[in-house]
Amino acid sequence: MNCSEFLPNINQLANLLKQDEGDSSDDDQPVNATAKLGPASIGPVKQKAPTNKAHSDAKKDSKDIWDVDEVEEGAEFEDLDDPRPQPEYDIVYKQAITTEDMFLQMGNKNPTTSSCEDMVVKINLPNTKKSDVDLNVTDKFLDIRSPKFKLGLHLPHPVDSKTGSAKWDADKELLIITLRMKREFDFINQ
Repeated sequence: MNCSEFLPNINQLANLLKQDEGDSSDDDQPVNATAKLGPASIGPVKQKAPTNKAHSDAKKDSKDIWDVDEVEEGAEFEDLDDPRPQPEYDIVYKQAITTEDMFLQMGNKNPTTSSCEDMVVKINLPNTKKSDVDLNVTDKFLDIRSPKFKLGLHLPHPVDSKTGSAKWDADKELLIITLRMKREFDFINQ
């Protein structure tokens, strides 16, 4: 046999096995659509907010130092020159459990805060009357003012500020605020 007979076959085989510099191997490519999923793919799909051209033009024409998106929620309540002390407070979490959760362990509830539905803020306001307390709650900030105390509290979890409740315990001079949490992945832990 002559080597020249095999040369075209060997050249074709070399071309098959040769890999281009810019071409990536099949190992780097996802096999299917589920292989492309990552941690950011968990939960409901977030919709992008439409950009409002009039709003962006107003930002450019405005002489404001900060954009509205740059100011943290609750910053309008912070007053560094206020001499009133901050009252003692405590944040506890509350969950609704049933007998199935407690005795039969049929639900997926556990003792962690991720399984809790409500945040309870207990604020000790000594020598204060109920009528003297001014309370303001937003989704991420809690502001309480009285003649003797001032508390501006950035909440650890976002809450539904419209469905909260407050109760005054006159004997203990304690304000108890119950707020329903609304976290991004609450649907998993319920």
